[in-house]
Amino acid sequence: MAALPSYRWHLAPEGLATRRQLRALGLRPGGQDVVAELHRPRRRRAPLVAFLYRVDRAKPVRPMTPARAAALATAMLARRTCPNCRLDAGYCIPRSLGMCVTCHDLPLNREDTPS
Repeated sequence: MAALPSYRWHLAPEGLATRRQLRALGLRPGGQDVVAELHRPRRRRAPLVAFLYRVDRAKPVRPMTPARAAALATAMLARRTCPNCRLDAGYCIPRSLGMCVTCHDLPLNREDTPS
């Protein structure tokens, strides 16, 4: 198996793009294989690695259908609904809390409250 060519940050040739760059252009990889890697060095840690795809082989992003939009709206509503009070919090419930901030701040739900 041949190794992928790797480029340093900002040194990738024209015609190659990451997934985010393709999305900004309204494109998607479209099933093509990764053609190269992009390495971004970091201090005292392993470098960040991004995979590069050919722009000329990329396909346009699929349009949003009404069914897909409805499914996305339902999923986002579930992320905003507090399991304790069953109200729409207006923001995505933090997974670290497991409930809306209002319910979490109530003395009854606090674990550090003396009994």
